[in-house]
Amino acid sequence: MEPKLELLKIDCLGKQLRLEGSLAGWQQLFWDNTLVSQKEASVDNGGLKVHVFELTHHSSPLATESGEQAIAMTENKIQVRLETDLVWQPFRLDYCLLLDDKIIDQGRRTEKDIERQTPETPIVKQQKLSMVGLASLGFKLLKSAKVIKIVLAGASVAAYSWLFSFQFALALIACLVFHEYGHIRAMKYFGMKTKGIYLIPFMGGLALSDEKINTRWQDVVISIMGPTFGLLMSIASLIAYHATGNVFFAGLAAFNALLNLFNLLPILPLDGGHILKSISFSMNSIMGLVACAAGAAFGVYISYTLGLALLGFLLLIGSLEIIFEWRTRHQSHLLPLDRYGQIFSVIWYLLTVGALVGIIWHLAGTGDDMLSLPLQILRS
Repeated sequence: MEPKLELLKIDCLGKQLRLEGSLAGWQQLFWDNTLVSQKEASVDNGGLKVHVFELTHHSSPLATESGEQAIAMTENKIQVRLETDLVWQPFRLDYCLLLDDKIIDQGRRTEKDIERQTPETPIVKQQKLSMVGLASLGFKLLKSAKVIKIVLAGASVAAYSWLFSFQFALALIACLVFHEYGHIRAMKYFGMKTKGIYLIPFMGGLALSDEKINTRWQDVVISIMGPTFGLLMSIASLIAYHATGNVFFAGLAAFNALLNLFNLLPILPLDGGHILKSISFSMNSIMGLVACAAGAAFGVYISYTLGLALLGFLLLIGSLEIIFEWRTRHQSHLLPLDRYGQIFSVIWYLLTVGALVGIIWHLAGTGDDMLSLPLQILRS
C-alpha cells in the first residue's frame, strides 16, 4: 500500500486512536495499533467520512455485604464513531469522536499541526540508487564522528585551492557554508533537529537532519533557503566590489551565483528539483500539469533566447523528469501545497533564479575574462 500521512492522533478509552490517510483516498483507523476501520481509495479523497467500530468493555463484578460475588463479570459493547471532514488544499481536518452517540472529543487540525508532528510509524523513504545517494548514505553513517567534518573541510579547501587560489578557496568555502546554513535555519524553523554541515570536495555541501518532513511546504522552504542565503552572499560580495573596486569580491559574487544557480536546476537531488517537484506534485488537476509544462517550456525558450544553452538544456531535462513522474504524486506521505503556497513558491523560485542570472550577467559586462567565465559556462 502507498505511503500515508498521519492525519489524527487522539486518546480513546486510555488507548491511542490514530487515523492515517493519503491523497488517493485511502484511510485507515488504528486503536492501540490495531486496525479497526478502513476506507478504500476513491475519486473523492476528502469530504465527510465516518469510521465505526465496536469495543468490548468488561464490567467489574458486584459483591454482597458478606464479600461474596453476587453478579458475574459481564461484557458490554461500546460503539466508537469517528466523524471526519477533510479538505486537502488548504489542509483542514475537523473531527468528532463519539462513544455510544456521546461526544467525548472534537476539534480541528491544520497544516501547522501536521508540520510539527512526529509520525507514530516512521516514514521510510525509498531512494533511487545513484552515486549521490550512495555518497549521502556514506556520510550519514559517518556523521557521528566530528573528525569527518574536519577532514572533508580540509579536502575541500585543498581541492578549490588547486583550482583557484588558497584565498579564493577559503572564500568559496565560506559561501558554501553560508548556503548550507540557510538549509539549517529552515530546518530549525520547523523544529527539526540538525546534524550539522558537511563539505564535499567538488560537490558542495550537505546539511543533514535525522527527522523527516511532513509537508511539501517544508520541502520548498528548506530547499530554497540555501540558494536564498547564497544569493544574499553574492549581493554582499557585489556591494563590496563596487565599494572597494577589489576584483576578488567580484569573482566571489559571480562564481557563488553560478554555484547557487546550478543548485536551483530542476534535477533531483538538487534543491531546484525538490522545489519544482513539490510545486508540480501539489497540482491536482490536469490544468496544473499543463501550467507546469508551459512554465518549463517558457523557461527553456528564455534561456535559449538569451544564449544560455547549457541552462536551457538542463532545465528541459529536469522539467521533463518531473512531468513524467507527476502521476506518482499521490504515492507520497507529504501534505501538498495549497494554491497560495504554489504561487508564492513559484514567485520565490523565479525571483531567486532571475537575481542570480542578473548578477552573473552584470559582472560579465565588466570586460574581465575571469568574471565573464560563469556566463560563458551557461552559454556553452
